[in-house]
Amino acid sequence: MHNFKKLKIWQEGINLVEDNYRLTRTFPDFEKFGLVVQMNRCSVSIPSNISEGSSKSTDKHFNKYLENSLGSAFESETQLIVAYNENYLSKEKFNELQHKIIQIQKMISSFQSGLNL
Repeated sequence: MHNFKKLKIWQEGINLVEDNYRLTRTFPDFEKFGLVVQMNRCSVSIPSNISEGSSKSTDKHFNKYLENSLGSAFESETQLIVAYNENYLSKEKFNELQHKIIQIQKMISSFQSGLNL
């Protein structure tokens, strides 16, 4: 078992959630029940799966939750691309957030590699 609050991947996931919520607050009202909900749920899923998985008794079980977290990180990147294509954010903001998401993807993958499976 791991203390999820001390895990860098969880901390970075929480930071991404904050960035995502800040961003989606600026989206058009008609996206409130569409892309906004998708992006928020997806970003929250990243650290949520890490924390839930950290309670599992084996690294094998933990890894399944890390896979879910990684999947959510890739989904988050796709949704960010959609938002950018719809001109909901600047190129600079897109690059910044995409970089953060890619870093989280790499960190999760690297963490998985260190587990005893």
